Amino acid sequence: MGRAADWKTTAVLLSTALIGLLALYWSTAVSMVEIWARSETFAHGFVIVPISLFLIWHRRDALCQVVPSARADGLLLLLPLGGAWLAASITSVQVVQQLAFVAMIPVLVWSIAGARVVRLLVFALAYLFFAVPIGEGLIPHMMNFTAAFTIKLIQLTGIPIYVDGLYFSLPSGAWNVVEGCSGVRYLIASTSLGTLYAFLTYSSYHKRALFMLFSVVVPIIANGLRAYMIVMIAHYSDMTLALGVDHLIYGWIFFGCVILLMFWIGSFWAESETMETERVRAIAAVPTQTTPRVRQLVIAGAGIFLLSIWPLRDAFIQSQIAQPVPELRLLAPDLANDGWRPAPPQIIDWTPRYLGMDAELQQAYQKGSDQVGLYLAYYDHQRKHAELVNSQNIMIVQKHPVWGETERSSRTIRFSDAALTVVQSKLKSVAAKVLIWHWYRIGSEHTSNPYWAKVLEAKSTLLGTHNDALGIVVYTAWDQDMGAAEARLQAFVDSMSDAIDSSLIKTGQD
Repeated sequence: MGRAADWKTTAVLLSTALIGLLALYWSTAVSMVEIWARSETFAHGFVIVPISLFLIWHRRDALCQVVPSARADGLLLLLPLGGAWLAASITSVQVVQQLAFVAMIPVLVWSIAGARVVRLLVFALAYLFFAVPIGEGLIPHMMNFTAAFTIKLIQLTGIPIYVDGLYFSLPSGAWNVVEGCSGVRYLIASTSLGTLYAFLTYSSYHKRALFMLFSVVVPIIANGLRAYMIVMIAHYSDMTLALGVDHLIYGWIFFGCVILLMFWIGSFWAESETMETERVRAIAAVPTQTTPRVRQLVIAGAGIFLLSIWPLRDAFIQSQIAQPVPELRLLAPDLANDGWRPAPPQIIDWTPRYLGMDAELQQAYQKGSDQVGLYLAYYDHQRKHAELVNSQNIMIVQKHPVWGETERSSRTIRFSDAALTVVQSKLKSVAAKVLIWHWYRIGSEHTSNPYWAKVLEAKSTLLGTHNDALGIVVYTAWDQDMGAAEARLQAFVDSMSDAIDSSLIKTGQD
């Protein structure tokens, strides 16, 4: 059998397997495209696949020198990837589903075309991972860095400044760092472009690694400089420039200049393609035995079979979960024994944003002059679009007309005579400030770690146990004395811990 015939058979089988992968995991692929379309941060995803295909085409001459060789052992990797996809599906962790889906592509190439083909295409295949919309977890950290960096430069400039977390005020006006100012979109775009530039410009691995690191560090610093520049332009123009649309325009122009500067600096150490060409030739020159067509066909068929197991299993699990949820309501905990009395009005005009819950409760309590609010969101049967741990369930939406988040951190409190780490948030409006502690109860276990919460959800679903969950939020207004507000919340949590862990759920008909 000639090499051309080998590649023809391999191309047909590999194309069939990849089409099967796309068909079986269509919902996962669509979820990626939907995020590209609605988010500027991940809009670059539309060009990742074309770039990867171009890189494959760029290696066509070397590929023609290689004899495809199917590897049955490569299919073993589809088992953990499929299992990860299934666990992520039943707990609605899209990013893990998407990572597993993309990882299945090089595994299929390895199994059907062989290890040498993967070695030749390793960058093109790895580059596909930039299509996965990942990185939102960096936003809070990037916001904090951008705020601290900008504030420090303003202080060095000598301009008076008042700081309150992510908010700061100059004599000319007030500013706050929101998600769009975090620089995550610049970081992701720079990393994907910088990685491509490093591969095309350098042959040595250490130079590629250094430039990739350069493309990560530079946008972080540059975004801080961008924020400082915008504040300075607005300040010295009496708040007439660098606001609104031109705020964004200045940001993208600055980012474009930074990328061009980064590439220009990198060009001074550009290498010829000789080393990379020799490396490719060495890979192509290794003798490989031709795989019989029947064996190659069996491996491709086995791959499609293994791919199909997980979506079918997921459909079965979802059919078991998708049962009618009875009408439920939450009863306010009775804390009278500890002196906490229900207070009819809310202590403050604010409510966290939870979606898809089966029941919710918001209740204010008072003990002497102390006032604390309690919010509970109950999910009796967690399912897609109705799960507790979700990026849509937040304390406050971005660009809220009244409230803004000034700080978010972790804090260890006392709960049921044990230590519990909760998320502490601080909100402010023109008229008030709010201190918030919030966490999850998954089954009977309390945690504020969203990843561990998802593990607990997956465990209960796979074991067929009741996968209910409760979102718990306690909050209080404060002015200057943060210590008093924290003590007030801790006293309330001490009183309510047993009541929260007892049954608070009643059917709507009772």
